[in-house]
Amino acid sequence: MEDWQGEQGCGEGVPQRNDVPMSGSPPPKIESTAARAGLVLAGSAVLGLVLMNSPLARDWESVLQAAWGVHLGPLHLVESNLLWINDALMALFFLQVGIEIKREWLFGALANARSRALPVAAALGGMAVPAMVFVAINAGHAKALAGWAVPAATDIAFALGFMALLARGLPPQARIFLTAVAVLDDLGAVLIIAAFYTARISGPMLGASVAIVLLMVLLQGFGVRRAWPYLFLGVVLWGFVLKSGVHATVAGVLAGILLPQTREGGAGVNVEHALAPFVSWLILPLFALANAGVQLGGAGLALLGHGVTWGVALGLVLGKPVGILAGVGATVMVVGGLPPGYSWRLMLPIAAFCGVGFTMSLFIAGLAFGGDVQEFDAAKIGVLLGTVLALTAGTLITRRLYPNARAA
Repeated sequence: MEDWQGEQGCGEGVPQRNDVPMSGSPPPKIESTAARAGLVLAGSAVLGLVLMNSPLARDWESVLQAAWGVHLGPLHLVESNLLWINDALMALFFLQVGIEIKREWLFGALANARSRALPVAAALGGMAVPAMVFVAINAGHAKALAGWAVPAATDIAFALGFMALLARGLPPQARIFLTAVAVLDDLGAVLIIAAFYTARISGPMLGASVAIVLLMVLLQGFGVRRAWPYLFLGVVLWGFVLKSGVHATVAGVLAGILLPQTREGGAGVNVEHALAPFVSWLILPLFALANAGVQLGGAGLALLGHGVTWGVALGLVLGKPVGILAGVGATVMVVGGLPPGYSWRLMLPIAAFCGVGFTMSLFIAGLAFGGDVQEFDAAKIGVLLGTVLALTAGTLITRRLYPNARAA
């Protein structure tokens, strides 16, 4: 492969996004919005913890487990409030993830082979090494090993929000590269969910799901550019995928990827803009409120010595940055250096902030351990502990290497 330095101008090798300039500071509105969203998400998680450790714990648990649903002919969907949040509302979050993956792949930080090399290698290392750390700590415990993927994914909203809040002043390339790695992490996490965290597969429902996907592809082939046909079929796809045994949120990602996009915008971008406030200010906070709660007294404190707790925590705070830096190092050896605008000094705080695995980690933990309260609670504690440690490490490294960086 050619050296990165052979590029012209900013360089194709430098991941770029239209909303972030390649010099100076990121737009203040973007940074402040990300910081506020991160704070709301953190506040929701703290509130969930408070509720589960208060006299209201039993009442709150009853609210989460209260079941309701709809009956439309042969279709019967009855779920608890917790599952409506995790299976239905989070499908909208994954719809947004799918749109973002497609945008970055076609027009953004992953738009060509040269610009993909570095974040792809970083994401692969950042998923593999945390999983290996988890497996090494929990070797010999078959039940615990189900959670090997919990520390594998970066939480893009939390990581970007707190990097904007705690490390304001980092070069804009930090946000660009972290976004690219986190987008690829999300794609990897979705593939892991589809491949490893599925229930018994229903052939007819899976076949119907494939038929809907093919119909959406045909719509693209016939030049249909409006959003509503894809969204209608996306709802149908969600129902079939839910009944197929594959996790329903996979339908959200597929629908997001199949929505038409152009460099100037298009249906996908319009849907993403419409979804963004609901995802940031309602769906993700609700998810954190419903899923982050764990009782910390008595048996909860005993889980601090559990292998799952430390497998997740160390996978995030140590495995994630080590894997990302290893992936970057391997790429540098092949291409002959880092792209213009990047340095090892910059890679260190980025890798540390990538250890924030909150939303996706909790989501996978629920799939891995949903039927085992002790293991699930241990995973929750590990996610919370690892996220706090990663945020602390990222902030301290930034202060050390970039003395002018500051908290917002």
